[in-house]
Amino acid sequence: MKTNRLPQEAPKIFIEERKRSVLVKGGDNAAALNCDEDSLAGSVSQRACVYCGARVVLNPITDAVHLVHGPVGCASFTMDIRGSLSSGTELYRNSFSTDLSEEDVIFGGEKKLAAAIDLLVARHHPKVVFVYSTCIIGVIGDDLQAVCKAASQRNNVDVIAVESSGFMGNKAAGYRAACNVLLKAMEPQDGSLVKSKPKAINFFGEFNVAGERWIVHNYLEQMGVELNVVLTGDARYEDLKRTTHAALNIVQCAGSMNYLANKMQELYDIPFIQISFVGVGDTVDTLRKIAEALADPDITAKTEALIERELAGITPALEQYRKRLTGKKAAVYVGGGFKAISLIRQFKELGIEIVVIGTQTGMKEEYQRMATLVNDGTVILDDTNPAELTGFMMELQADLLVGGTKERGIAYKIGRGFIDHNHARQHALIGFEGAINFAKEVADTICSPVWKYIPQIGGEKHG
Repeated sequence: MKTNRLPQEAPKIFIEERKRSVLVKGGDNAAALNCDEDSLAGSVSQRACVYCGARVVLNPITDAVHLVHGPVGCASFTMDIRGSLSSGTELYRNSFSTDLSEEDVIFGGEKKLAAAIDLLVARHHPKVVFVYSTCIIGVIGDDLQAVCKAASQRNNVDVIAVESSGFMGNKAAGYRAACNVLLKAMEPQDGSLVKSKPKAINFFGEFNVAGERWIVHNYLEQMGVELNVVLTGDARYEDLKRTTHAALNIVQCAGSMNYLANKMQELYDIPFIQISFVGVGDTVDTLRKIAEALADPDITAKTEALIERELAGITPALEQYRKRLTGKKAAVYVGGGFKAISLIRQFKELGIEIVVIGTQTGMKEEYQRMATLVNDGTVILDDTNPAELTGFMMELQADLLVGGTKERGIAYKIGRGFIDHNHARQHALIGFEGAINFAKEVADTICSPVWKYIPQIGGEKHG
């Protein structure tokens, strides 16, 4: 399959300063992509803030109070409008705020924060309180650490400051702030390590969106592998203290958890491997990588039996979807690089060509990997803006956009289909079950009769 763009053609740049953040596979500008930098002022970036990154990682810890120290608007970013599920307490679904006003900004918000912590502990009896700093706290200089330490002693409960003031960087900095909190929480209290369980693994970068943690847990049980701790989907605060007991860490969302996995390898000598359960091919590869890393013949045999059963069950349905979708084109703009890479493979399994691909927080090695997987002429971009994304989708006649909630309107305004692959969705998209769900959603979207009545802008109607 070929795109309409010739490899030697340069991409259409809407903001000159973003030249190095957009490239065409096989084109004259196919050098290293600029990434992991601050967003360009004025480009209406899709990239989120430091606080957002920290909240994404920590909020699925279900028995915690999550208190946002700042204006009330920041607290609206909550898992109550996201798809991370719990098998027990629902405390994490509440989003608490100190609701700083103009007066607090002038005179300081430390007293208000201390009072809020005392009230929440008395009312909800949480296992832990996470206190997130926001942009305004970085400006007025409230001493979050001191307030949290005093509140912890006063209430006899762990109160942990999350240093996530927005002016200190971007979403990736928030990931690192959250990982530092997790490292502190898992630190053995007596300075010694419990011996690792030889068949136990930790699953990092899994947030139990639509119950996806439970799907993977089922696979691992069938393989004879113990799932020790998941960070952080459906996690409890006490779970974190067992993290150092595992023999292996598997990392799905590299952007949010690679830092933590590297630190654990350095501090506790626990190795890690990169994995992905997005798409059939990646799921099969991941199950085999886990079995290989644990080096147990019984696990290997059970893994192959599991793969054979699952493939037999889904292959006929996937073939039918492939017949309907072959020749279609898709654009992808998601949060992290691992998902973008997996989606390239998953769309190929369905006969769909990726013509535009980008992420909010991808790393150089991830973009290099993407470039090896896509066709010449494919546009690859980092931290895009609505004008760029819209223009490339129209020019390359994408039938579908896969993204998060912010991108939905972009697709609909130009008459394209949209698939939500972010945390807001309510249906699982990982593993073998997720592959069928995804194929059905893509087919239902692209092949919907509604496109007969809604003209596309910048391209022909869907077939």
